[in-house]
Amino acid sequence: MKEVIRQNLRRSNVRLALLTAFYILVLTIGALIFWATESPEEIDMIHTLRSKRSQFLVDYSCVTDEDLEAFVKDIISGSNRGVRAVRNVTMEPNWSFGQSVFFSTTVVTTIGYGQVRPLSQGGKIFCIIYGLVGIPLTMTLLSAYVERLMIPAVFLLQFLNSRLGHLFQPFNIRVFHLSIVGVLVLSLFFIVPAVIFSHVEPEWDFLDALYYCFISLTTIGLGDYVPADSPHQQYRPLYKVCSAFYLLIGLTFMMFFLSVLYTIPELNIGIFFLTKSDDVIGTAKTNVRARYPGQFDDPDSTIRHVKTIRRSSSSSEDDNP
Repeated sequence: MKEVIRQNLRRSNVRLALLTAFYILVLTIGALIFWATESPEEIDMIHTLRSKRSQFLVDYSCVTDEDLEAFVKDIISGSNRGVRAVRNVTMEPNWSFGQSVFFSTTVVTTIGYGQVRPLSQGGKIFCIIYGLVGIPLTMTLLSAYVERLMIPAVFLLQFLNSRLGHLFQPFNIRVFHLSIVGVLVLSLFFIVPAVIFSHVEPEWDFLDALYYCFISLTTIGLGDYVPADSPHQQYRPLYKVCSAFYLLIGLTFMMFFLSVLYTIPELNIGIFFLTKSDDVIGTAKTNVRARYPGQFDDPDSTIRHVKTIRRSSSSSEDDNP
């Protein structure tokens, strides 16, 4: 028995080593592609800025290079605080209540755009404490909502099993069920918001807005696109609050989609790299007819099961007026 366990552990470690090597290869390929696509753009921008700087010093000979350098540093310092030196620095403050709600949301959801950040000593200390408390609380809250979203998802799966169970294999039904959830999430939290953002944000097109939705809801949070950062954005604090709620609801449904995905054993490749992965794989191979959650031998029993749950719920409500 111990020898079998050791062999399983060795095979699992080999698979993990191969996965690590593949992961490093993916990182390398990604780095090479970003380097090849973005480096020319950066070089062109450097040449343009140098040319404009030199031309500015020629046109305004009363300004010295040292004075211009100091002025540029002040502009960058203000930009780091989220204050743009555009049109004589006239815009609503970044630390209004609405803006602060948006910032707090990016902290506890770990998105962290970085466009606006605390620079005072007290603000940095509070941000650390706030993140330590807020991040676990947010994960707990979103997980609780995901658990409740799984209830109608299971009902939908049961309905699909009752109608398609005699025509398709359980795996095919599960993939179809996952596709329905995926299309729902893609439409409501990527396509539709992208259309809205592309109309509300004056400098965004649809691709920019879709890019922002993906970067945000995957918690990458690069910060190159942030809603309501335009100097003359109307109702800026309210817009920020609405964007914060979009992020919270969108992250909940992203977690919901991943939860549905991970309930399909054939698509959960993580089991191949666990220390007991061979036991799990062996069980899956010997139990080909393994049931999914919500699957029944008799398709009609699905409907009876749902009706039983509903009758039980109705009885509970009658007993507890």
